[in-house]
Amino acid sequence: MPLNAQREEYIKSDCGILFTGTPQNINERPWMFGQYEPGVLEACMKLLQVSRWHFKNKEKDYNRRADPIYLSRVICAMVNCDDDLGILMGNWSGDYKDGVSPAEWSSSADILHQWALSNCKPVRYGQCWVFASVLCTVMRVLGVPSRVVTVFNAAHDANSNLIIEEYFSSSGEKLPGPKDSTWNFHVWVECWMRRPDLGSAFDGWQVVDATPQEKSGGIYCCGPCPVVAIHQRVLRASFDTRFIYAAVDADVVRLIIHNGRVMKRNVDTETVGRLICTKSIGSDLLENLTQDYKSKTKPQAAGYGRYSGWRGGQDQPMRRDVRMSGTLFLSSSVGHQEDGGILEYSQMSDGEEEMPPGLEVSLSLKRVPTVGESIVMFVTVRNNSSSSRVLMEHVNAQLKEYNRNAQESFWKSHKEECIKAGEVLKLEHSILPSEYEFVLADDDIMNVAVVIKDLLTKERFLATQEFNVTSPKITVEIEGGGSIQMKKEYKAHVSFTNTCSNSVNGAMLTVEGSGLLQGKQESRMAILKQDEKIEKTVTIMAACPGTKLLKATFSHSNSPKAISRTFHKVTVVSA
Repeated sequence: MPLNAQREEYIKSDCGILFTGTPQNINERPWMFGQYEPGVLEACMKLLQVSRWHFKNKEKDYNRRADPIYLSRVICAMVNCDDDLGILMGNWSGDYKDGVSPAEWSSSADILHQWALSNCKPVRYGQCWVFASVLCTVMRVLGVPSRVVTVFNAAHDANSNLIIEEYFSSSGEKLPGPKDSTWNFHVWVECWMRRPDLGSAFDGWQVVDATPQEKSGGIYCCGPCPVVAIHQRVLRASFDTRFIYAAVDADVVRLIIHNGRVMKRNVDTETVGRLICTKSIGSDLLENLTQDYKSKTKPQAAGYGRYSGWRGGQDQPMRRDVRMSGTLFLSSSVGHQEDGGILEYSQMSDGEEEMPPGLEVSLSLKRVPTVGESIVMFVTVRNNSSSSRVLMEHVNAQLKEYNRNAQESFWKSHKEECIKAGEVLKLEHSILPSEYEFVLADDDIMNVAVVIKDLLTKERFLATQEFNVTSPKITVEIEGGGSIQMKKEYKAHVSFTNTCSNSVNGAMLTVEGSGLLQGKQESRMAILKQDEKIEKTVTIMAACPGTKLLKATFSHSNSPKAISRTFHKVTVVSA
């Protein structure tokens, strides 16, 4: 790595920033990599000693540890515990009663300490940003430059056809689909290394992904994959390039399903990999890496026909043939469908061209919403035909977690509209705070879809938006304002103001901080009224210098998950 500033950031820095949320409303959260914390180096060395490669052939393992390609695959596999004595157990169920919610972690050192002290029992629980952050810590400890990278709208292409299928009902409800999915964000690590196995053109940043998704060489690891191979679409380059390429550049095919029939399909070539980013060198600002992964011109898929798929060689667009007696066979069943997993579709005769749509439909937000505000949306309909149309508009809102299927609808709107020839119709909708506040939690994503049906031609048109609502902020103020001195007590004042439209029951403000505060400290109120404040003052003291995190969480009995969470960086200096 040529520059000292890069080495300072990507090896020596023990604190970073993770980016989550959606491209329209990015959340930042600090993370303590903690490579200088007591016991962390020992835990990383122990990780190597209990790997399957070491048990299989100790001498060979020792000799190969100088190779960062080999080392990154070993560590990647050992960060998850799916097929070895690895560090973290993944959990995406929402039930974390027998462990720690992934959202609660903020320090790799805490996780590594727990794993090492428990005789290599997996730490419960992690999700993508936790796997990535621990992997980044271990690689930095071992001297490999590493950084945590977020991909917004990341595709999980389980069947390797570079296409993600999404299904909607005729009323705009997003339906459970097959194993393929698009995560609102996914987090992995880039490691800097030479690639003598591929040639010097592939040296530099390599994607390494410790989240257990698909097996690579029979084990749950992914990479190292050269970023330049993704950009240049060299899908045969090792390792796992095709899977990672799909994560940043697959196409999304959205289908409207009605009575087991595919009524409409849209092909979206822009959503996946909308933004790829990391923390900038020497600051907490976002650095946009999208152009490092994606070229400005995307290969065109040949012959979509009535349904989109790809065929061809490994490095060529692939197409799945689906014209089979007027039916569309899916790889797995789709929720709420009939006919045992077989969907009929409107078959086009050979040589027939699909007519351009008479209507164009789009969905947009007035602004990124904040809890306590109405969510204002605009459905824009353009009539390109020479005749008036009578339309039925269906708008549907659902909640989802960043990597999961949408839940049951919590808000709907159905109404009939008329549009003249050549007219542009702008329809406004508002979801009131009282309609979403008690179903929304801190990390939830909102999926809104509109289906417009032409009542004469029976055509349907789909537009969608996924976004997160900005949580109300928790305020943290440290006595003295700036850095604190080691082994000296300071007061930290933490407060939260209820900006919701109603009172909440069972309000609780929790404060904790590894290396600053012993255990958790709480403040409770039976009822927290609108615009009322809940507060907690704690005494903090640090035993060693460096950067520490003070974490505060607000929750209430009306919601099973935290409503707001903040991480406040505290710089500790020697006396």
